[in-house]
Amino acid sequence: MKTAFTLAEVLITLGIIGIVAALTLPSVINNLRAKQYETAMKKGYSVLSQALVRMNDDQGVIANQANYGGDSFAPVFKKYFNLLNDCGQEDCEGLGKDDEGAIDYHSDIYKTYNGGDILNYLFDEGQFMLSDGMFVMIDNDGSRPIIISIDVNGYNKKPNKWGHDLFTFQILNDTGKLVPMGAEGTYYNNKNVYCSKNSTNSFNGVACAYKAFTDPDYFKNLP
Repeated sequence: MKTAFTLAEVLITLGIIGIVAALTLPSVINNLRAKQYETAMKKGYSVLSQALVRMNDDQGVIANQANYGGDSFAPVFKKYFNLLNDCGQEDCEGLGKDDEGAIDYHSDIYKTYNGGDILNYLFDEGQFMLSDGMFVMIDNDGSRPIIISIDVNGYNKKPNKWGHDLFTFQILNDTGKLVPMGAEGTYYNNKNVYCSKNSTNSFNGVACAYKAFTDPDYFKNLP
């Protein structure tokens, strides 16, 4: 006597498998994406740090505002990378202009940590794309320590949000060392304002790099 599954039993089994997949697949995808962002951020930080060490050794001075005044850091720093595209101060990212033709510093591409409008004053003293697709943006206007932001997967790939795929670092004036923004002593270190799910500040997310390095659950809990 032969036995087999009935068509109804097969359909019920497939339905159960489909429901389980629908419930678990989004979580799997989110976890995979979070791991990709984390890995890319750490790689980007390592690449920047190594280039900065080589630059400091070659130039014989540490990279800080005293030794590299307004706009003078990026032309030297970019020599230590394999570039896919050098935007100079042309602004690949796109500052945009208002109706009267004046520069509009609200980014057309990037958003804050929780999706608000972002001010991109920190991006406009040098921009270049690396051969691996990482996009580097530099702030070196003389009013702040030298600040470097990276979009780990390039501006053509979303989510393009601070603290998600966009991270910011600062060069310490006293040592020339690159540290994640948000660490003690950095220019933007108030987590309640600059790395918060509730903040409406236009720089919200700029300080998330330090939290991303120190909180093991950071990437799992992105808004």
